[in-house]
Amino acid sequence: MTNSPNLLVSPTSSRSVTETVNGSHKFVIQGYSLAKGMGIGKHIASDNFTVGGYQWAIYFYPDGKNPEDNSTYVSVFIALASEGTDVRALFELTLVDQSGKGKHKVHSHFDRSLESGPYTLKYRGSMWGYKRFFRRALLETSDFLKDDCLKINCTVGVVVSAIDCSRLHSIQVPESDIGAQFGMLLENMEGSDVTFNVAGEKFHAHKLVLAARSPTFRSKFFEGSEEDREEIVISDLEPKVFKAILHFIYRDTLTEDVDSVTSSLSCMSLVSDTLTAKLLAASDKYGLERLRLMCESHLCKDISVNSVARILALADQYHASELKSICLRFAVENLAAVMRSDGFEYLKENFPALQSELLKTVAGCEEDCSSGGKSRSVWAQLSDGDTNSRRVRQRT
Repeated sequence: MTNSPNLLVSPTSSRSVTETVNGSHKFVIQGYSLAKGMGIGKHIASDNFTVGGYQWAIYFYPDGKNPEDNSTYVSVFIALASEGTDVRALFELTLVDQSGKGKHKVHSHFDRSLESGPYTLKYRGSMWGYKRFFRRALLETSDFLKDDCLKINCTVGVVVSAIDCSRLHSIQVPESDIGAQFGMLLENMEGSDVTFNVAGEKFHAHKLVLAARSPTFRSKFFEGSEEDREEIVISDLEPKVFKAILHFIYRDTLTEDVDSVTSSLSCMSLVSDTLTAKLLAASDKYGLERLRLMCESHLCKDISVNSVARILALADQYHASELKSICLRFAVENLAAVMRSDGFEYLKENFPALQSELLKTVAGCEEDCSSGGKSRSVWAQLSDGDTNSRRVRQRT
């Protein structure tokens, strides 16, 4: 059997990541003056510390490591203190300024480019450091020596390479489908334990789901008189509105009807009759905060000179604070045209307190303008009496 020449094999990939595993150690040398004279090539060693799976130690040579320097310098080295072969690492040695001025003496691999790469230690006892770390006469009169004490900080970065497992063995996590699963529960009516009668139309649902989503339902089922009722009559909502509420509660989305209605309003005087407006009212009744914001977002798109007053009234009536704020700002920006609209007369007749709030907002904006704002005075809009569309900043 031969392989088909057209058979394609999916390409594979991997990624090698080289980085450093870093660790630090603080070494305090107390009694420096007593250590002097111990002999060239002899050292004081720190305790061993572990970085990158290897043990390390700091060696301090008070009389220097190099006989040729005749104890002119102190020497400092970092040594590999455990078994290892070709251990590659970056190093940093810092002699601490104990005056508090922060003028430390730092020798570092980490902050400069390396022409030949990290330093390689071949075996246990291999060292990296400086034979002429600091001139001894200067050290003894400097701020690095205080109370006969020196402090040396050391950082080791062991170079390691590995295959990036997250790329080599990635696992894709699908998007959450909990909404779809609960939606199927609603559609199949499996396990339903309550029925709603809305104008003669029956809707089957689950008390636990409704209670989890709505504080109003939770109170009805587990704290009120309707706990044991299997059928509940809803007299203040239309069937299509209650169906849209259940859709949101189970699926956490709006029905497609909401999009189609709010995007094609032909008569804004009927804005309160739209499904979106009715859902806004229902969200207030049932404590559905996310649904309220969704409705606010949809109604916000339809704010215009002719509709803003009625949308403002809805927002105020059903505690849609963000929508109300946007309506007020829009009305102020287009005051002359709004005051000549039917909606403004509607406010005067039905919501006089809300009309007063609008005028107070106008006054507040006027104060902002008088204090140096760049916006055109709202009263100037009225005085010139121009309602030409070029003067009106409508939303499309």
